[in-house]
Amino acid sequence: MPRISEKGRLMPASPIRKLVPFAEEAKRKGIKIYHLNIGQPDIPTPRVALDAIHNNTLEVVEYSHSAGNESYRRKLSEYYRAIDIDVDHNQIIITTGGSEAILFALLSCLDPGDEVIVPEPFYANYNGFAITAGVKIVPVTSSIETGFALPPIADFEKLITSRTRGVIICNPNNPTGYLYSEGEMEKLGELIKKHDLYLFSDEVYREFCYDGHSHFSAMHIKGAEQNVILLDSVSKRYSACGVRIGALVTKNMDILYTAIKFAQARLSPPSLGQIVGEAALDTPQDYFDRVSEEYIMRRNLMVDMLNKIDGVVCPVPKGAFYTTVRLPVDDADQFSQWLLSDFEYDNETLMLAPATGFYSTPGLGKDEVRIAYVLNKEDLEKAMICLEKALKAYPGRRL
Repeated sequence: MPRISEKGRLMPASPIRKLVPFAEEAKRKGIKIYHLNIGQPDIPTPRVALDAIHNNTLEVVEYSHSAGNESYRRKLSEYYRAIDIDVDHNQIIITTGGSEAILFALLSCLDPGDEVIVPEPFYANYNGFAITAGVKIVPVTSSIETGFALPPIADFEKLITSRTRGVIICNPNNPTGYLYSEGEMEKLGELIKKHDLYLFSDEVYREFCYDGHSHFSAMHIKGAEQNVILLDSVSKRYSACGVRIGALVTKNMDILYTAIKFAQARLSPPSLGQIVGEAALDTPQDYFDRVSEEYIMRRNLMVDMLNKIDGVVCPVPKGAFYTTVRLPVDDADQFSQWLLSDFEYDNETLMLAPATGFYSTPGLGKDEVRIAYVLNKEDLEKAMICLEKALKAYPGRRL
């Protein structure tokens, strides 16, 4: 029998979706599941974006330019300039979701065997992108005790080798909800400039910053213009995950000249998705205001209820719509499976994302889970009650 490729063997299965068979079996038994495991917002997509689909009169859905429609890129550059990111349309490549932007960036900037330092816990799919590009992820660990703040720069320095080429961050962070401050970003910028590294900055949750905190983009770091690659997406900003439109943005023309070759090899990003993305740029501010209020209300309810449960530690996330929580359990992977296979409360249970899938260092995250507060207030409250009951009943509860 022909063998499977080494990359295929190493490619990790999604830690967010590995419990799906257990969830499907629970549903077949008639059990209602509260899905807190995946960042699929229930917020309606903006009407201006939906109207672009409903009112479309295209007779042929053509290829677009490999870098994306010029009209979209020009309009997107206006969006960036409005938030003090001074780029023009030629410094933007539209991608098939933020995922392709990350992959193009790694393929353009790093050789197989090169290393990137990533604060952990981190978005699990960075592992898959790194394996696809032949790149090694080197984790630098953040702690729940600090709310998952940026690790000390000295910790980054210790990990730099002759193969280190860059740092990946997600700000606001998935899976922790931590928002890196301007001060933290400036310190990271000094590190990048000192060692002439790339900074791959995943900023897809930019609009979700709470409690008066504002977002400081990696593109705002002075003197690092040639080092920074901004990775973006319409998925969460406009609750339009299914249109699969993202962007790679940089002022480094060598990266752009290189990335466009990868873009040409896949022909073009989705044409209909670009129409939606372009229209979504006209979303009124009151949409974001309402969405922010909704997430703050959900966050406050969830954090309050979680921290009242004996043994649970939940930092207050400053951004995105996730939090990473410590539970009084022996094994969060087993607990998350047990919730689906062996537990129900009033014929209901919940689905979580075990945090081990967001760490690269073996053994870390064993008693943590990521929770996405993407349910309405009533369902979220029921889910938290369900979790409290489950923790009391779980055989592997840690005292």
